[in-house]
Amino acid sequence: MVDVGNGLEVPITPMAGEYANMTNFVTDENAIDVLAVATLPARPEKVAVFSDGIQRLALNMATNSAHAPFFTPFFMVLETATAAQEDHLQAELARFLNSPAVNERTDDDKTLALAHWVG
Repeated sequence: MVDVGNGLEVPITPMAGEYANMTNFVTDENAIDVLAVATLPARPEKVAVFSDGIQRLALNMATNSAHAPFFTPFFMVLETATAAQEDHLQAELARFLNSPAVNERTDDDKTLALAHWVG
């Protein structure tokens, strides 16, 4: 997920392999064939990277678009957060990802990395 000033966008369609949870490694012989790359028109203001475990929470799968209500609270917090709050924010994110509300929707790995440009 990126926001280059036009709202959250999905620059690369999530991969779907022959099997669930299939992983392609950069060291695989066919890595160049399955690698997906996108060029952005500007520096992203916001970036979110996540594992497939929260993909159905984070994306509208029918339109391959960001599910803004999922991301908005995270980025609102990041906009006002200080470096001193980093440990607390990481703990709160881990608590959210392991919450009953999230666990009821997925039993897969749940990884989410967020970044907000401060300039």
